[in-house]
Amino acid sequence: MPSLRVAVGSLRAPKVNAICAALEACRPLLRPDSQVEIVPVDVPSGVRPTPLSRAETMQGAKARAEALKRISLERAELCDYFVGLEGGLDVIELDGERRVFLESWVYVLGDDAHGHYGQSGAIALPDELAAQVVDEGVDLSEAIDRYAGARGVRNGLGAWGILTQGLITREDAFRIAAINAFSPFFQHRRAASTEP
Repeated sequence: MPSLRVAVGSLRAPKVNAICAALEACRPLLRPDSQVEIVPVDVPSGVRPTPLSRAETMQGAKARAEALKRISLERAELCDYFVGLEGGLDVIELDGERRVFLESWVYVLGDDAHGHYGQSGAIALPDELAAQVVDEGVDLSEAIDRYAGARGVRNGLGAWGILTQGLITREDAFRIAAINAFSPFFQHRRAASTEP
């Protein structure tokens, strides 16, 4: 059985598990006769630890995917897809109030240099948490640990899990973002297969 080889720009379990779950769902639409092989690699995002805008978060996800592709070419280890993941904040002014949302973004780069973004949706940060991260410059991973009274939250439920009381975990958010990012690839395959 041929393999569908996918490089993932993280070693963190919630991110790697999210891509595994997304590919389990997408594989029949991408390449049904394949077995998925995940290649996790720690790569830099090129953005601050907690991005403070949607654009910066998206830039971080794309930079990770592009770094994976460069490494793959240098090592002559070919992959079908390169997946960059980045969580960050979207800080907006609406009706005279600052609102801060946590978002998870994924960028999937194909072996042909075409790439697509996918997003998880967003959840509002409580004001005290937003103030620590946006105003005081505390990394979200540290701030959510304090907020939750726990350590290593990002390696488990993540901020998503804490803020939703476990209804949506960090892994869930990245899984949704990954499916959204992979969807143009299988939409393209479907469109090509239905052409006369």
